[in-house]
Amino acid sequence: MSSFDGLGKALRWIRDKQGKKQYELADEAGVTKAMLSAYETGKQRPSIETLEKILGALRVDLADLFNALQIVNERTPLVRFDQRSGTVIAETGSGPNGGAVDIYRTLGLQETLPPLKEEALTQMLTGFHKLLRHFHRGDDL
Repeated sequence: MSSFDGLGKALRWIRDKQGKKQYELADEAGVTKAMLSAYETGKQRPSIETLEKILGALRVDLADLFNALQIVNERTPLVRFDQRSGTVIAETGSGPNGGAVDIYRTLGLQETLPPLKEEALTQMLTGFHKLLRHFHRGDDL
């Protein structure tokens, strides 16, 4: 599976989360509504330049797009804390436990945590992933 499988779905997911209409985004990005529709349905793939325009109009970057791709492709995202922006960011990967959250890699920890703290953080990050999936699909937690 390519890193960009589901690109159109991810673009639409971001647009929907922002409450933008297709024609509004197309207008802001300088593409036709028909072309944006073709990108979102996967019938066409945008050029890098066009993708940059769409992401600019959505006010997101490649990291945000990557996170949306993980969500729409139902991959297990891990989360990391971006110290620059002070936000939690999802990223893909699988921990040593066959897809379980690797809190050491996710949080950039060097020292080993006490077992109870490690378990609590793992449960919290796993819960965060479930919450993201709930918002994406509307399924039960």
